Amino acid sequence: MALLFGSVVINYLDRANLSIAAPLLAKDLAIDSVRMGLVFSAFGWSYVFCQVPGGWLVDRVHPRKLYAILIALWSVATALLGFSGSLAMLFALRLAIGAFEAPSFPINNRVVTTWFPESERATAIGFYTSGQFVGLAFLTPALMSLQVHFGWRGVFISVGLLGMVWAAAWYAVYRGPLSYKGANKAEIETIRRGGGLVDLGERTAASAGRGISAADLGRVLSHSKLWGLYIGQFALTSTLWFFLTWFPTYLVQYRGMSFRQAGLLASLPFLAAFCGVVCSGLVSDFLVRRGFSLGVARKTPIVTGLLLSTSIVGANYVRTPHWIVAFMALAFFGNGLASIAWSLVSAVAPKRLIGLTGGVFNFIGNMSSVTVPVVIGALVRGGDFAPALAYISAMALIGALSYILVVGRIERLPDGPDETSPTC
Repeated sequence: MALLFGSVVINYLDRANLSIAAPLLAKDLAIDSVRMGLVFSAFGWSYVFCQVPGGWLVDRVHPRKLYAILIALWSVATALLGFSGSLAMLFALRLAIGAFEAPSFPINNRVVTTWFPESERATAIGFYTSGQFVGLAFLTPALMSLQVHFGWRGVFISVGLLGMVWAAAWYAVYRGPLSYKGANKAEIETIRRGGGLVDLGERTAASAGRGISAADLGRVLSHSKLWGLYIGQFALTSTLWFFLTWFPTYLVQYRGMSFRQAGLLASLPFLAAFCGVVCSGLVSDFLVRRGFSLGVARKTPIVTGLLLSTSIVGANYVRTPHWIVAFMALAFFGNGLASIAWSLVSAVAPKRLIGLTGGVFNFIGNMSSVTVPVVIGALVRGGDFAPALAYISAMALIGALSYILVVGRIERLPDGPDETSPTC
């Protein structure tokens, strides 16, 4: 969990550092809101379209090697952003970062499915997912201060160097359960008996020569249960991508806050989201241990969180910075509460296609990384941010309805058409 937590912190610093640098960067390079929206979306284009091949790769390359290589590559691209002098270079490097980060959450999901029994998995997912909020909550003020002293270029170079160090640390430390000397037979058997797939490393090696088949892809695209998860994730990440892209610009340019004030206040919604993630995992696993069905235990915090996220529209009706950030914090707390959807992918995906299912889940879910920056850039062109917040609120409501009406009972789907599905 600690290794995954650190990796997610690095991952999201590399996604969100552009939002911190955007106000000064846009001024220095003469980029208007529409073109800035396109730069924000560049990450999403490559990120989402590399999800399916990325998921295929996760099923075939051991996480120890694959994650280390990917972290190193996206960190180099992040550092190079500090030397950008044109819109084209910014766009190209953000495309590269998106492509290299594409397999990251399918890797996280595979590692958790390998190492944790079902009764502990939501807590594990909640813990590492919290890294995306904790890192930004505590480091956003530091990066804002760094920008004040060294400019926006220093933000990218610093985060890129940090990622390169972490890539080496991951490769040096991570092992699978069957290869890790600290895991004894009793622990491995406990994980296996609780639904953990401790032999995924061997399955990776066995399937290394296989390509993506139309039948496998069709299988993960043909189930309404999975489509409920895909739509819900798209709605969930729409709120997330607002905070990762336009949020600092909203505070500075549309609400008139200083960089220092925005840096402090912008950290509060991320802290709230962290609290939501931690509560979500702990409550969900507690319900599982108390005998509630997996569907009730997992979907209750997700649906509740998505409904809370609709409160972001309340910021349209207040003026003071503290009330604005209060509505933002409540909405992002809800986003954190709903962010254990990967636990349902672990519970529902066919065992042989966990990586591919995760890739499709992340592909559709993170289409919001393309749509949200561009849609908001267009909606605020006239200087009014209210329609943009209404859009984010509506997406959260759609996500809640998808989990309520479409997902249905939680059960693992069969690997092939002739197999039966065990009920969870």
